[in-house]
Amino acid sequence: MVPMPVTERVLLREWNADDVEGAFAVYGTTTVTDWLVPSMPRVADLAAMRRVLGRWIEEQRELPPPLGRWAFEHRETGEVIGGAELRPLPPHFEDVEVAWHLRPRSWGHGYAAEATRALIRWAFEHEAVELFAVVDPTNERAHSTARRIGMEWVGETGKYYDRTLSVYRIRPADLDEHRPYRS
Repeated sequence: MVPMPVTERVLLREWNADDVEGAFAVYGTTTVTDWLVPSMPRVADLAAMRRVLGRWIEEQRELPPPLGRWAFEHRETGEVIGGAELRPLPPHFEDVEVAWHLRPRSWGHGYAAEATRALIRWAFEHEAVELFAVVDPTNERAHSTARRIGMEWVGETGKYYDRTLSVYRIRPADLDEHRPYRS
């Protein structure tokens, strides 16, 4: 297991079978998943979430760093407050997407920017060259987070997921060296 970043408030870690309820608080609500369709439709119930987590845990074993899916755990409470992923984007699987997802009650506290920025640094330490975020054009929260973590808007495209999405990119030189994470 490759050590994951830790920030002041968030621990990034691999998903485990005990995370079903925390993961469902994120991926079981249309408030989150409406922005993720078709890549991640809403999970219907805890049993379905258990199956999805089982698949993610199994897939994680086969993925080389920096690719994968991780939980965001609040360091003070130990609660799962969200998830993140680094994965190749369809249709050609050449570009790597960085994505972040928070349960609604964790919105507005800066957790997504804090944890995703640490994940991006970690990805670059593990040989990622550039990362992309693909955002629904109407998802203002995601646009704000992408900008806050230093991503550059590069335009809109229908290339990914067969729908028009805004694309943000970040490269190692774009990182602000004044915000290190602890590992």
